[in-house]
Amino acid sequence: MEFTAAQIAELIQGVVVGNPEEKINNVSKIEEGKPGTISFLANPKYERYLYSTASSVVIVNNSFEPSQKISSTLIKVPDAYVAIASLLNMYEQSQPTKSGIESPSFIDTSSKYGDFVYIGAFAYIGENVTIGNNVKIYPQVYIGDGVSIGDNTIIYAGVKIYKGCKIGCECIIHAGAVIGSDGFGFAPDETNNFKKIAQIGNVVVEDQVEIGANTTIDRATMGSTRIKKGAKIDNLIQLAHNVEVGNNTVIAAQTGIAGSSKIGNYCMIGGQVGIAGHLTIADNVKMAAQTGVSKNITQKGSVLMGSPAFEAMSFNKAYTIFRKLPDIYQQINRIEKELKK
Repeated sequence: MEFTAAQIAELIQGVVVGNPEEKINNVSKIEEGKPGTISFLANPKYERYLYSTASSVVIVNNSFEPSQKISSTLIKVPDAYVAIASLLNMYEQSQPTKSGIESPSFIDTSSKYGDFVYIGAFAYIGENVTIGNNVKIYPQVYIGDGVSIGDNTIIYAGVKIYKGCKIGCECIIHAGAVIGSDGFGFAPDETNNFKKIAQIGNVVVEDQVEIGANTTIDRATMGSTRIKKGAKIDNLIQLAHNVEVGNNTVIAAQTGIAGSSKIGNYCMIGGQVGIAGHLTIADNVKMAAQTGVSKNITQKGSVLMGSPAFEAMSFNKAYTIFRKLPDIYQQINRIEKELKK
């Protein structure tokens, strides 16, 4: 499909600077721009590409003022990143979607599903499963007994959802994710052998949650492991039994959260963060990549770095000193030698 800059601007509530009749039929990264495509500039680090890109149209922030001549038509918006995200979503929604039930697949007769569902080949739907309207279940998905799945949820190939778990509306679960496997619960007996503790709880995933590929979320020992509304969980993450993740919290890849820890709302957790068990993390906390948390974080809005974690500004000051330790050590050696003389 082909659109003019003016049509795109109307869709994203922007203002055209340049030729409103400039035509585009695809998207491209600004550094790899091609004629007939639309790009965006949100990060100032990429501004240099704006002056050489071949993209016909570029979306920029209202505050942007070029320092050189630009050959592309611009569309100015309040937030270029939000605008391109909205545009890409519109494009994706315009694409044809799958529907119907492919064969072979197994759906137990006690299970119910709504209108306009898609169930791919080799999917398994267990007993007493409830599936809402417009749900997409791709091939080789396993849905255990008693699972419920809300409207407009997408479950990609190879996902495993164990018995009794609940998935909300408008969720996206990517390939290979495992939801509801047993929590890591074992008790040593008198001979120091570990006896498995039955994990009889479930996992509750609330509405508008996205879960990345090959992420694992353990079922609760009792009660529920809970991922609250709007949370975004990246690939390759481990969430242990009875963990709670707050509303609209985002967690980057390879993070591990141990059992029974409670993460607040609107937190941002970087890659490879480790959080010990039975902790409470306040709302709006930010953790840099590879932060290690071993105690409760009670201050809302804290920004943490390091392992063990401490306040980011203090960490940066300490790291500056740490880098100088070899020089300081040499200075101390010289002073000792002089004192001995």
